[in-house]
Amino acid sequence: MGDAAKLMLPDIGRLRAAEGRFRGLRLVHTHVHGEGLTKDDLVDLVRLRLDLVCAIQLSPRGEPQGVSYAYNVPTDAAQTTPYHAVGPLPLAQARLDVGALMQDLEADFAKRSRARVVRARSGRAILIHVSSKSDRRGGELAEEGIRELRSLAYTAGVEVCDTIVQARAHVDPRYVLGRGKLDEAIVRAIELDCDVLIFDHDLSPTQASAIASASDLKVIDRTQLILDIFAQRAESKDGKLQVELAQLAYNMPRLSQKDDSLSRLTGGIGGRGPGETKLEIGRRRAKERVTHLEAELEKLGRRRMERRRRRARADVPKVAIVGYTNAGKSTLLNALTGAGVKAEDKLFATLDTRSRSLYVAELGPSGGRVIVTDTVGFIRDLPKDLFAAFRATFEEVEDADVIVDVVDASDRSRGDHIDTTEAVLGELGLGEIPRLVVYNKIDLVAPLGVQILRKTHPEAVCISASDPASTGPLLSRVAGLLRELWAQRAREEEDARATRLAEDRGSPSDGEGGRP
Repeated sequence: MGDAAKLMLPDIGRLRAAEGRFRGLRLVHTHVHGEGLTKDDLVDLVRLRLDLVCAIQLSPRGEPQGVSYAYNVPTDAAQTTPYHAVGPLPLAQARLDVGALMQDLEADFAKRSRARVVRARSGRAILIHVSSKSDRRGGELAEEGIRELRSLAYTAGVEVCDTIVQARAHVDPRYVLGRGKLDEAIVRAIELDCDVLIFDHDLSPTQASAIASASDLKVIDRTQLILDIFAQRAESKDGKLQVELAQLAYNMPRLSQKDDSLSRLTGGIGGRGPGETKLEIGRRRAKERVTHLEAELEKLGRRRMERRRRRARADVPKVAIVGYTNAGKSTLLNALTGAGVKAEDKLFATLDTRSRSLYVAELGPSGGRVIVTDTVGFIRDLPKDLFAAFRATFEEVEDADVIVDVVDASDRSRGDHIDTTEAVLGELGLGEIPRLVVYNKIDLVAPLGVQILRKTHPEAVCISASDPASTGPLLSRVAGLLRELWAQRAREEEDARATRLAEDRGSPSDGEGGRP
């Protein structure tokens, strides 16, 4: 049923919608203004995998006079759209054996599905970014966002087939991008055999549900993608608990979506009657799990604090390596200490904090030992739930004497990366710790670019962590900062001692008129 502008399709469920098969349904409807197949008709055809969609054109007097129809076909170099449209034809010329056509097409689809090589373990995806027209840097931010989202998808094991960028005055409150653009994304996903839409935005539960319902595709936002990467990469017990806590915090608001299944009964006294719904049980168990995880993380936090106290009693200087993700922090730790930790050209290749001992000859034979700590990489717009869960990881930086901020010199967005690192350190209250900026991967920068970098940032150090021999200037600068820090502490202790001595001399003895 419908009107002159649109029709309402019933919920047809899965029916015969297995891979390589059609629904076993044909959509036949009238167009009262005599127009051919519309964009909505074609989107319904490919999204619902209908056998065929047919529009009958009516004359002004309401009599059928023509017909247009379309059916799904495999895409290749010659066939760029996932459907083949026919018409409009005079009604008398419409001759088609739909049963035989569907049988041939299903066999063709099944053959192509078996022949397709799946290169990514986590599926194929289209990346989507929506920018604001009022933002002057909209194009630049969109390019940077898509580039970073592509790297995140690669790290998560997703094959990126295409990207869609839309500039809008305002983000659509229901679908983020416009409905027409969403229909284009759906058709494009079917053309490329993609099953995932990844948005470079944080989607609300309502938006994610609406987009998934309209597209019949898996919908992932940026936060969920980062959480998936963290879940894959976490190795230590601490890291796994932190990731699970962040995932629960992210998913709990999404438990409030409608539950269409029947209520379940709970046994025992008080369990009679309608009982608790699955939704209520899910909420309660999620809250119980969050409480348990927080208690476990608190225990692990006390253990980390005890380890830091032992290091503090040993009076060994500490250097923390921080920076944007994939800047080369783990590679630098390996180059300095020979730690042998895992280092890959991927975002968030390592998540667990690691500390190693380093001997710096310039600090002297008695005080040359330094503890170097590698930390989790930063990223722009770090999900708040993830930041809260991993906040304990950054406790190692709080005790650092010197912070080494590693920056990827070959990345054209290195300025934004430095700003992100400064913002995170400021939010953690670590802005007062002496910080040394290190431009890494200069072997990937042209010689002229390296000269400009050294001239514009003389306070920084340029190295290539893949070449341990280039880290000599870095160790010299770290040793100099530590000596300055020790000298400052010695002066502060001397001033404090002098102040206490002056106060002792100025205090009167017992009794009236006693001399100092």
